[in-house]
Amino acid sequence: MRKVNQTIKDIISSIEALKGHPIKVQVSHGRKKIEKLVGTIENMYPSVFVVNVGETHIPNKISCSYSDVLCGNVKIKKIENKN
Repeated sequence: MRKVNQTIKDIISSIEALKGHPIKVQVSHGRKKIEKLVGTIENMYPSVFVVNVGETHIPNKISCSYSDVLCGNVKIKKIENKN
């Protein structure tokens, strides 16, 4: 059993800090099926958040729940700008 060292409120506040910044999202669909995407957090709702992973002329969006982040099914990492 996995020990939880964060709460949903901690996850929501950390995701809110990443809103608008470029991020890498890794989504686990089970049975060694992992999807890696690059995008930005567009909107946040009480139980889910929306990530825009498309280009400006071809929008593509996915929604993830905060509990998926808590369980480890969705991993988010900020992309650092190297200027």
